[in-house]
Amino acid sequence: MKIVLAIALLICGTASAQKSISPLESLFNEVTPKVVEWRRYFHEYPELGNREFNTSNKVEETLQRLGISTKKIAKTGIVAVLKGGKPGPVVALRADMDGLPVEERNGLSFASKAKGEYNGATVPVMHACGHDSHIAMLLGAAEVLSKIKNEISGTVVFLFQPAEEGPPGDEEGGAALMIKEGAMDNPKVDAVFGIHINSKYDLGKIYYKPGATMASSDWFTIKVKGKQSHGAYPWNSIDPIVVSAEIVQALQTIVSRNIDITQAPVVVSVGRIQSGVRANIIPEEAMMEGTIRTLDGQVQKTVHEKIKLIAQKIAEANGTTAEVMIDTKTLVTYSDPVLVAQSLSSLQKAAGGSDNVQLTNWVTGAEDFSYFGTKAPSFFFFLGARDPKYPSFSTAPDHHTPGFMINDTRLDVGVKAFVHLVLDYAKTTKK
Repeated sequence: MKIVLAIALLICGTASAQKSISPLESLFNEVTPKVVEWRRYFHEYPELGNREFNTSNKVEETLQRLGISTKKIAKTGIVAVLKGGKPGPVVALRADMDGLPVEERNGLSFASKAKGEYNGATVPVMHACGHDSHIAMLLGAAEVLSKIKNEISGTVVFLFQPAEEGPPGDEEGGAALMIKEGAMDNPKVDAVFGIHINSKYDLGKIYYKPGATMASSDWFTIKVKGKQSHGAYPWNSIDPIVVSAEIVQALQTIVSRNIDITQAPVVVSVGRIQSGVRANIIPEEAMMEGTIRTLDGQVQKTVHEKIKLIAQKIAEANGTTAEVMIDTKTLVTYSDPVLVAQSLSSLQKAAGGSDNVQLTNWVTGAEDFSYFGTKAPSFFFFLGARDPKYPSFSTAPDHHTPGFMINDTRLDVGVKAFVHLVLDYAKTTKK
């Protein structure tokens, strides 16, 4: 009888131990429903870059209720500072807040019906890249950290950034403007972390790459000068459309014949061509616009030189001229290898084990988080959020499309990642 009782007590004790959770885990469980609620609110009411007025106000009000000091910066951005109870380093965590001029068509009950102004036109607005989830996860991390601030060694800076997709027109904006206005300087940040949701990666898993992670983004414009004539007498013209067609074809040889793409990917894409007003008039000018994606500074320089040379020489061969303008939008997003190595255990805790934290390839998409990396060592990683109804990477809808959607049941992983990164960074760094 004593043996049976002892076994029973042992079983009960074991079951009780299995049910017990740490205070930190309890805080994660408490905040997760709020994170989903926030994400769905921001998703339903998106705003375009530098116009995130409602979004910014809601973020600021939420942070202030948590006792975190805030200030507006870079038009609609927010820098919030939480001082820990012990001395230590300054760690920054970043979330972007802007939506895109995309019409949502995915059947979600909280789908956006919002409108905004883009390039002088009224357009539908959608969180078609997951920034709504980034805001929510960072707010979740802020709430957890605010409740354990006496245990934090150092200071946490929360960067809620506008206009990651680019500011409108000729306005300044985004990470570059936040840095220009001192977002990383007072207090001076020692390390900065960013996360991006991904609609195609496995739900709840974290993906990362040391070193060059995402490409730089340059936009180019080529204007070809021609000579106008009647379409019935093309020999009297210098046809800028024909010259432009030659340039478009030749630009493809930069990637296929001039760059060693085994070292890192390179992309040169023409996305827009505009010329002429009537079918029977050969115009006097043609204009094309495109994007360049590189993952190395020297390669970026080489590509710029090749584009200018190709456009100008083809124009010259046809008896005309080509004007080439290149505008750098973002830098290479670089994850500091030392910071990555010391952060992996934090991500593994957040994702539930090393099997859920995986290396990934380069990404030819771009991120202006790259500018924060010019001020402090940075680490940018991805959280998978593919809805289970999509069986594979290739079947899930892409970012920046009307059908974009994520599964928000594992946003807790992003919250945990931010919190563990803050708590663990101080242990590996003496300040």
